Amino acid sequence: MISNIKRKLKVALSNPRLIGVKLLYRLSPLLPDKLYLKLLFPLKVGYKLNLENPQTYNEKLQWIKLYYRKPIMSVMADKYAAKQYIENIIGDEYVVKNYGVWEHFNDIDFSTLPESFVLKTTHDQGGVVVVKDKNELDIKKAKAKLERHLEKGTYHLMKEWPYKNIQSRIIAEELLMDTEKGDLWDYKFYCFNGEPKLMYISHGRQSHTTYFDFYDMDFEKQDISRPGHPISEKMIKKPEQWELMKEISRKLSAGWPHLRVDFYCVEGKLYLGELTFFQGGGMKPFYPESWDYKLGEMIALSNIEK
Repeated sequence: MISNIKRKLKVALSNPRLIGVKLLYRLSPLLPDKLYLKLLFPLKVGYKLNLENPQTYNEKLQWIKLYYRKPIMSVMADKYAAKQYIENIIGDEYVVKNYGVWEHFNDIDFSTLPESFVLKTTHDQGGVVVVKDKNELDIKKAKAKLERHLEKGTYHLMKEWPYKNIQSRIIAEELLMDTEKGDLWDYKFYCFNGEPKLMYISHGRQSHTTYFDFYDMDFEKQDISRPGHPISEKMIKKPEQWELMKEISRKLSAGWPHLRVDFYCVEGKLYLGELTFFQGGGMKPFYPESWDYKLGEMIALSNIEK
């Protein structure tokens, strides 16, 4: 444990930006949203945040955080409530089956759950426990992780205000497994005013390297990468559900200046993943940088009233 602390300290001291980010995370509850974003943005993205005349994708997501606030956005970001929202638009055919929802871990009656399932917290990222065999579940370890995430407030780190109003709960849902790929791939569509323009396939979790492979709407691979997620050398065939993904993306993103619509495709069956307003918190660079501007041009802020 001491060696791990020393390693983390060494990494922090070698990266002054990281120290600044960690400090701001601590101060976040005390700082107004606009000031906090202006301080954090250059440390994360590498250039000054322009809110008066935003041009890039990352800048415009910060603008949307501050000035575009509809209560329904909290429903769409809630992993439990979003399922009903999606059903109301496209039906329940593509919604991952839910087994239950609880406010506290101790409320879960595991005897009512199937042999395999996934436990998730509804209000944050990373609060996930995959249960392939209920009889082998480490209850104590799962409880410690999920209760830790129940106490976490996603809103403060990036000021993504929809998460501020989401009730922290635990859901159990169907475990999706693609035995053919040996990995659960995510198909994530960047949509602008109801039109998908770009997407990426997230894969490789089982190999400890998660790749992001970007494609345009003709399924032509793009030379785009993001920090921590390299481009793979894998030759990926266009999914059979490609046109259906685009059609559903149009329906769910209609009327929104920007929305990322996520899918899973398991052995020919399509499922909705998440609806995301702020990809990477709007604080992840693009390589090459020109894509930050290209995608920024696709977000029209002119019709949004502050």
